[in-house]
Amino acid sequence: MDGEADRFGARQTRAVGMVTPSVLLVEDDEALAVLLEYNLSKAGFRVERAATAETALGLIAEHTPDLVVLDWMLPQMSGLEACGRLRAEAATRELPILMLTARTHESDRVAALDAGADDYLAKPFSNAELAARLRALLRRTRPELTEAVLAYGDLRFDREAMKVAWLGREMPLRGMELKVLEFLMLRPHRVFSREDLLDAIWGRDARVEARNVDVQLGRLRKSLEAVGACGLIRTVRGRGYALDSRQSA
Repeated sequence: MDGEADRFGARQTRAVGMVTPSVLLVEDDEALAVLLEYNLSKAGFRVERAATAETALGLIAEHTPDLVVLDWMLPQMSGLEACGRLRAEAATRELPILMLTARTHESDRVAALDAGADDYLAKPFSNAELAARLRALLRRTRPELTEAVLAYGDLRFDREAMKVAWLGREMPLRGMELKVLEFLMLRPHRVFSREDLLDAIWGRDARVEARNVDVQLGRLRKSLEAVGACGLIRTVRGRGYALDSRQSA
């Protein structure tokens, strides 16, 4: 994140828990993975699955999830080694990781935590406990995902009332404009391609063209400019869009 101050006095975004947190589930037991995906989806998480640590690391390099649920016993590279690799990289050093394992000895729990796991859950476990632990992990590590109001400088997004205001002046946003703005306000200064936004907001299976992202960003820009919030959506030529007030490049 670019910590540079801007003319709007933008601060780090504060946020609410109405967004759907993304979870990368790394589990090689397909039957268990399908069951966990189903139950986590019902509990309010957006789930992507990987059967190996190598696949998981590739997916994380492309698009970092909000949480990782990582099985210890994986083919080829273990979950423990994958956890260590994620902690060794600056981009994923703070990525919340919950380790799953059939190992129950105290030494195993210590090894998982020493490798960098934020939490540890021994099999068998209940789906309700897993979901509760993930929510608790988000509260500790990603509090912006669990609060009720997003704030970026003088821009406010009340996610419970679904209302957006600039300097107290309410903006008539609806539908995808709200979802796009929420996504960007949760991740200020980060540049996202059209494909990133399409996958994260519309979903990978959505039958929507990438061009639709440009249309929604254009509408959002006009709505912001109508209340005086000009230049908050930056276009980075050849790369995508970001929420900050530097000049488009």
